[in-house]
Amino acid sequence: PPLSAADIAAIEAAMGKKGAYVEAQATHSTPLPRNDLKVTIKGEPVPISFGFGGWVAIKHTLDGKSAMLMSDTVLLQEEVNPLMSAALAQGLEIGAVHNHFFYEEPRIFYMHIHGMGAPAELARKFAAALKDSKLLPANQPKPSGGTPAAQAGNNATPSAGPPTGKELFDIPALDKLVGYQGTVNGPTYKYTVGRADLQSVMMGTEMTAAIGLNSWAAFAGQQADAHVAGDIAMLEHEVNPVIKALRAHNLEVVAVHNHMLFDQPRMMFLHYYGRGPAAQLATGFRAALDQLGKGKTGMKMKH
Repeated sequence: PPLSAADIAAIEAAMGKKGAYVEAQATHSTPLPRNDLKVTIKGEPVPISFGFGGWVAIKHTLDGKSAMLMSDTVLLQEEVNPLMSAALAQGLEIGAVHNHFFYEEPRIFYMHIHGMGAPAELARKFAAALKDSKLLPANQPKPSGGTPAAQAGNNATPSAGPPTGKELFDIPALDKLVGYQGTVNGPTYKYTVGRADLQSVMMGTEMTAAIGLNSWAAFAGQQADAHVAGDIAMLEHEVNPVIKALRAHNLEVVAVHNHMLFDQPRMMFLHYYGRGPAAQLATGFRAALDQLGKGKTGMKMKH
């Protein structure tokens, strides 16, 4: 069932930030980037949009009687347990704590928080848990005062900003290799691919791409010399075929773990990292996707 306009307004008021409502999946999502951090991998700066942006999403259960909140929070080591206690105090639950990267400075952990209830209530509880955290949009650094052109009014010519993923990558070539279209987010280009071949249900809620059941690949750097980081959403029997495909393409596997509890069928998530020409990295991501949905027993397939 869809979220109502009142639900969405209440969520956005609680979070203090406008989010995005994906109508086809009846899911409202709020991005929670850690713009207060400066992250390097192997000593090289990488943008926050490369994989250091958390999110929180809310949608109704299949029967419409309740709703689920699911989130992925990006935390420094010393922030994990304070937020865990704050979330528990609000009646929310912890689904997982883990790494997504190797070689990053500062060291980053990811904590998945979930809860059940009315949409507005869930958003208020989550915001209350984040009250003392840098994750809360109100606690993030304010954007700088804008360009001189913006300050001068609409008639001024805006100065050229830093290059975006559109300029840094050969997007048509990458889209052809991956077989999907991605999205530009500042200096990065990212693919997000759901599991249309199966239905995953957690606590009476259908888990889809907009609430975290997806495989993704984010590209930073530039076409000739890129970083890729991402996640593959797998059934248990797909884990080792995916690992083999990634290693055959010289991509590093950095984590294999759960994100959710009580999901049926059980989903596993694998995080990977690679460095090299973007086309080569995209070929490795496509090879991993090719291992998914081959129809082994144990799946609840969509008809």
